[in-house]
Amino acid sequence: MTTPINSPKGFEARITKVRRSHNRLARGYDAKVGRDGLIVFRPKRRRRGVPLRSLIILIAAFVGFKVLVLMQIGDISYQERVDALASGTAAERIGAFVMQIDPVTRIIVQQLVPLFK
Repeated sequence: MTTPINSPKGFEARITKVRRSHNRLARGYDAKVGRDGLIVFRPKRRRRGVPLRSLIILIAAFVGFKVLVLMQIGDISYQERVDALASGTAAERIGAFVMQIDPVTRIIVQQLVPLFK
């Protein structure tokens, strides 16, 4: 059995429902005009997870950083520094794994070095 709208509990329930609706609409909404001409606002659905575009940009920026460092200090010096990281703490070993010269980085460096000589 539901509580009547005129009762104090019914009023509080209605206020709670209005606040919840307002909070959802505050995060974004779509407005549509119905067949009867009434404008109806519906909250936008929230996307979950990491956007793919942001992840791709982050990876490209990281590879670009590795390319720039590798071009600046050279293969031998770069590999010596990665080897020094590999003999350190657990965090440094993870850093060494991530910073090692991968095929993509090497190909990009080989393509760019002639342009800057």
